[in-house]
Amino acid sequence: MNVAHLPGAELIETGCADLEAGIVSIESLLVSIAAPALRDVGLAIEHPIADAEMRLYALLSARDGPAAHSRYNALLRRVSSYRRAAQCAK
Repeated sequence: MNVAHLPGAELIETGCADLEAGIVSIESLLVSIAAPALRDVGLAIEHPIADAEMRLYALLSARDGPAAHSRYNALLRRVSSYRRAAQCAK
């Protein structure tokens, strides 16, 4: 299944690559949070990062300050859009 055109695919692709490389990034934390849902659409997330929700929020808070909450929610919605689109594409 070609998923490169799905909304949020860039986040998922980068997050999976970062996880494989052992890099803690916004994207790898997002993939870790969404690991169970991503498995449902055929992506095997082998070693998600523990406490990804808290770590993502801390990372966004350090970077975005007061905008962290909005950014956090927007990123989670983007991953959710990817998951829904991937289910439809199956």
